[in-house]
Amino acid sequence: MDQITQPALAPERPPELPPELTEALIAAGDEIERTQRIPEPLLSQLHEARLFRMFLPKDLGGDEIHPSDYLRIVEEVARHEASVAWNIFVGNSAALIVPFVDHDAATEIFADPRALVAWGPPHGGTADAVDGGYRVSGRWEFASGCRQATWMGVHCRVREPDGSLRLNHLGHPTLRTLLFPAAQATLHDVWNPIGLRGTASDSYSIEDVFVAEAYTGTRDDQALRRKSGPLYAFPQQGLYAVGVAGTALGIASAMLAAFVDLASEKVPRGRPRLADTSMIQVGVAKAEATIGAARAYLITGLDEVFTKAEALGETEAIAIPDRARVRLAATHAIHGAAEVVDWIYKEAGVSAIFPGSPFERRFRDMHTLTQQIQSRGSHYETAGQVLLGNPPEIYF
Repeated sequence: MDQITQPALAPERPPELPPELTEALIAAGDEIERTQRIPEPLLSQLHEARLFRMFLPKDLGGDEIHPSDYLRIVEEVARHEASVAWNIFVGNSAALIVPFVDHDAATEIFADPRALVAWGPPHGGTADAVDGGYRVSGRWEFASGCRQATWMGVHCRVREPDGSLRLNHLGHPTLRTLLFPAAQATLHDVWNPIGLRGTASDSYSIEDVFVAEAYTGTRDDQALRRKSGPLYAFPQQGLYAVGVAGTALGIASAMLAAFVDLASEKVPRGRPRLADTSMIQVGVAKAEATIGAARAYLITGLDEVFTKAEALGETEAIAIPDRARVRLAATHAIHGAAEVVDWIYKEAGVSAIFPGSPFERRFRDMHTLTQQIQSRGSHYETAGQVLLGNPPEIYF
């Protein structure tokens, strides 16, 4: 399969995927929904298109692409299959730990062209520091992509031999990421949500696993980063939010296109054709503007912040105001996309409520996405604190 071509200048719309990949995404939709897995040969096609290597450093065989191009590609995948888009951005986000891990260890992990790292969010797990590394046990949830992962990870506080917690440069308990082969984890088949079913965001547990120091790293302090470059000056959580935004925009734009088709044909009982009513005409125009404006606002922010990042020192991070700008734009895109989906679902009437319609599953996918931490409305508060010259109350 041909690799996706990265545009020199950003198009207004997301780039087209290779036709055979688009066809495969569409064809696999029902199976993904039913089995909660990415089937073959689709998974192999995604690897061949290098969609899991967009944020991986070039010296490890990755593409290290611009965040704006990444956003567009995630959006385009989500137009066809939101669960796959989610797994793609989660896999790429996990690769952002590489700049904080020993180079030889990272080389080993990603030598496999199908390498994927999966993990769940931190939930208070603690690793015990021992000679040469750490020992850890516990259970973690929401490990999107774990069914195709080759390596797994956990985010833990570190307990020193004297029982004290290791502190970071800010004096807070440090959060360290430990990586280990996926075979050392036990996966628990618990993922049964209303939407995004194909992400297989299952739980996993490990028992007394030893992880050598080289296979660990912390994102607490950018000064510990071993890899330079503007992409890695962005905090992982900011780029994670970009991935969620891309998925949301893809769902909304696909649903809007389907609604335009419906409106050109549907004649509700006792009413004119949907496309001939002013309320629908106004709504479609507003929806198109909402999606386009949100995308443009996010892309503009990413482009300008990336340009600033190119001028930073090797281990400098983008400034707090720039982090807030990315967070605000991503949050705005997610919320705007959800509003469009809600409007379409209501105006499509009974055409939207049946499985197999262009609306029902996308509605469920969107309303699973909006429950994720990156979609919280409180991110507006954090951005507002920065815009008003106050220190943010939470890290982002």
